[in-house]
Amino acid sequence: MTDDRALVVTADFITPVVDDARAWGRVAAANAASDIYAMGARPLLALNLVAWNTAELSTELLGEVLAGAQDVANEGGFVIAGGHTVDDPEPKFGLAVVGEAHPDRLLTNSGLRPGDALILSKALGIGVITTGIKSGQAPVEAVDAALASMNRLNDRAAAVALAAGATGATDVTGFGLLGHLGRAAIESGVDAEVDVAAVPVLPGARELAAAGVVPGGSERNLAWIEERLDRGGCHEVDVVLLADAQTSGGLLFGVEPGLAQGAVDELVAFGHRAATIGRVVEGDGALRLVEGQATA
Repeated sequence: MTDDRALVVTADFITPVVDDARAWGRVAAANAASDIYAMGARPLLALNLVAWNTAELSTELLGEVLAGAQDVANEGGFVIAGGHTVDDPEPKFGLAVVGEAHPDRLLTNSGLRPGDALILSKALGIGVITTGIKSGQAPVEAVDAALASMNRLNDRAAAVALAAGATGATDVTGFGLLGHLGRAAIESGVDAEVDVAAVPVLPGARELAAAGVVPGGSERNLAWIEERLDRGGCHEVDVVLLADAQTSGGLLFGVEPGLAQGAVDELVAFGHRAATIGRVVEGDGALRLVEGQATA
C-alpha cells in the first residue's frame, strides 16, 4: 500500500472439533486469525465463512458459533463485517481475514537463519486430544487444556517474535510441527534440529497417542516429511506427537540464541506453554531429532 503499510489476507475454516457451538466458533476464529499473526501482522477485518446443514441444525445454534467468533474478534481488536453462508451436509466455519503489517517487519516461513534458536509458543497434542473427544477417550483435564490452548490468540507470540528480531516464523496448524518446520526449512534453505525432550506437550496427549488415538492428518504429515527426517532413535510416540495435526496451534519462530530465554520468559508470563525447542543450522531443508543437544 505504502512504504510503511502492507496488507495481508488469509482464509481458513474447519469442521467442529468440540461439541459446544460457541467454543467451536472461538476456536475456528482464533485458528483463522493465526495466519495473520504468523506474518507479524494485526487483523483488521474478517468475514464469516459458513457451511451449514439447515435441515438438521438450527439457526440458533449457528448464532452461538457466530457469537464465539465475535468473542475472538473483540479480544483481537478486529471487526467481523458479515460473511457468506452455504448449505452443506457437514458444518464448517471459519473466517477470511485482512490484516496490516509494516513491509519491513513481516515474518515469513523463508526467514529462518542459521544460528537461530527455535521457540514454540504453545504445547502440542491438539490433534490427538480432539480425536479423543470424538471417540469419547479424552480425559477432562486433556479437553480443558486443549480448549484453553486453542482459544489463546497468537497476538502476544507475534509481538514477542518481532520484538526479539525474528524474521522467520510459521504457525503450527494442520501440518503439525514437523510439517510446518520442514516447509520453513526448505523455503529458508536451512536445516533444523529439534530437541524432542524440550517440546511442550498437552496433558493427556502422550497417553492418547500411545493408545493409537491419532488423527489421519497426523499420519499424512509424517509420511510427507519422512524422507527429510532423521529420527535419531526417538520413540515412535514422540515422533507422532511432533507430526500431530494442530488446530489453532502456536507460533514457531527463530531468534538469536542470546534473546531466546527472554522471549520464552515473556511468553510464559502471559500464560503460554512456550519453550526453546531447537536450533537452525546450515543445510537444505532436512530435520533432525535430538535429545538434549539442539538448544545447547
